[in-house]
Amino acid sequence: MQFQQLSYFVAVARTRHFTRAAELTGVSQPSLSKQIRVLENSLGTPLFVRNRGAIELTSAGEALLPHAQRILIDVESAERTVHEVATLRRGRVRMGATPSLCEGLLPDALTRFHESYPEIDLEVQEAGSQVLTRELAQGRLDVALLIIPLHTTDPDIETTPVLRERLVLASPVGSDLPDELGVAGLRDLPLVMFREGYDLRDVTLRACAAAGFEPRLAVEGGEMSAVLRFVEAGLGYAVVPSMVLATRQHLRATQLVDPPLDRVIAMAHRSSEALPLAARAFKAELLEHLKTFGTDDLEII
Repeated sequence: MQFQQLSYFVAVARTRHFTRAAELTGVSQPSLSKQIRVLENSLGTPLFVRNRGAIELTSAGEALLPHAQRILIDVESAERTVHEVATLRRGRVRMGATPSLCEGLLPDALTRFHESYPEIDLEVQEAGSQVLTRELAQGRLDVALLIIPLHTTDPDIETTPVLRERLVLASPVGSDLPDELGVAGLRDLPLVMFREGYDLRDVTLRACAAAGFEPRLAVEGGEMSAVLRFVEAGLGYAVVPSMVLATRQHLRATQLVDPPLDRVIAMAHRSSEALPLAARAFKAELLEHLKTFGTDDLEII
């Protein structure tokens, strides 16, 4: 039993006429009649009673008709679904991002993508770069925005650097810190420190060690939102990406110099398989979105 034979059978059942069914399906009447006979032979029973001037379904034809119609509907639905995915009318992107990127970069990027592809579902996981790398490797994410270099030897993860971002010192808006501060100036400041595994924690501790001191920690162990709230409350200062302060009216940024601190944001995915079409579309939209950046603190790579 072939799909085309079922299509011809349903056409004849609807029109009760072989010639009109042939016209409806775009084949010659002899070809359609032949395929109906082949179908009947394969089933071992007639499907139509061919009386002069009238075509009627046999009991076997009556039994087959609803099943054949359902098959045709299912195939049409499957073709439509595949076409919608192929043309990005539907789909899903499983993406991950670090908390700082969820706080700063991601909301506008997701808004832009959703406006372009409103029927594509977005599934976002917020985690540190190490966790996101593991989720990518295990196939639970399609794409991730994370910080490089990665602390992994997994050869299956491919990264594309997209943005270099300056790190700044966040303080309450009324603080008396200068507009610029050398890293050595962190020695006497109480710091609000991120939890273990945060790239920002590692960058801050390495910079302090390179300047010859161990920082004084007022509070430690927080995620991005908690760290920013602690700084707003006056518990201390924190080294953070510049973009996360854009919507924080109660915080101000002091530029870190001597040396300046920065980090590189990359888009990552598994290199062993092609990105799903929807994920590729998100990647393209994100890169376009990043072109709207380009300040002293953000450099497109």
